Amino acid sequence: MSDALLPWQPASWAEVMQLRGRFPHALLLHGPEGIGKTRFGERLAQSLLCEQPLADGQPCDVCPACGWFSQYAHPDYRRVRPENLDESASEEGDAEPVKTAKAAKAPSKEIRIEQIRALGDFMNVSTHRRGRRVVLLHPAEALNAVASNALLKTLEEPPPDTVFILVSHNIDRLLPTILSRCRKVPMSLPEPGQALAWLKSQGVDDAESWLAEQGGAPLAALEEAEGGSREAIDALLSHLAKPSADAVLKTADILQKSAPSDVTGWLQRWLYDLFSVKFSGRIRYYPKYRREIEALALRADARQLLAALKQMSDRRAIADHPLSAKLFIEDMLLDYSNVFA
Repeated sequence: MSDALLPWQPASWAEVMQLRGRFPHALLLHGPEGIGKTRFGERLAQSLLCEQPLADGQPCDVCPACGWFSQYAHPDYRRVRPENLDESASEEGDAEPVKTAKAAKAPSKEIRIEQIRALGDFMNVSTHRRGRRVVLLHPAEALNAVASNALLKTLEEPPPDTVFILVSHNIDRLLPTILSRCRKVPMSLPEPGQALAWLKSQGVDDAESWLAEQGGAPLAALEEAEGGSREAIDALLSHLAKPSADAVLKTADILQKSAPSDVTGWLQRWLYDLFSVKFSGRIRYYPKYRREIEALALRADARQLLAALKQMSDRRAIADHPLSAKLFIEDMLLDYSNVFA
């Protein structure tokens, strides 16, 4: 279940292990998405439950506790996350799945109060192995308002021998009162060379492009690469590099099988690069298109670029549920073309 640490994580691990003698009741791992924070949190949870951890605090991977953990079956471990992240609602070791009235209802993207309440019995009985019980909750910003308040009450009066590990991609979206009750551990993007070497070791072709397009986040780059969306991304980038209202329908046809939220993200990053190169000369996401981006930045009006960026942020909020995916994408591409009309 829980893989070894990623190459850029030993320093963060050493920092957390300094707390081992008096471990906080709540730890918050925070940083950019796609750098392996949840994987780190799972490894830490396994370590806290391991019966014979190694000298550096790593779990042994051979004791009974590690065996149960690897099968999501450790009786003193629970994982809480939104339903849409669950590949199998029946995995042992998770908090009890929330039953919905309609089987066809889309999985929730929120962590709901039922999931927090389901931890009650788990936290109020003795541990099975006379050690700690551990709850891994991710991403913490998925907590809805009611669930946040329920979790806060638990953190204010933490049960004995219980450790909460929270993972967040954006701590600004968490309640300040939750933040104040957690020991915060920042986790940063790896060095580009280190991230690139790891991606290549995973067999990723054109690793440089995938890594740049995900802002330097290697696990996000790996996920995109394995998703097989290169053709769609390249079609979009070719269109953005040479915007034309006449080509919008053709490009939208190619992109209609892609998730609108993905297309929105790709376009949003392109606009960010346009704005960035116009005012600082820097390109973050699409360095292969530097020449095209620089030429477009000269043509674009700064106010129009700002307006386009704001519009994309608004679209991002509804991109998961557009009335028509194709029309949604067509509308985005037409608005983009108008910036250079």
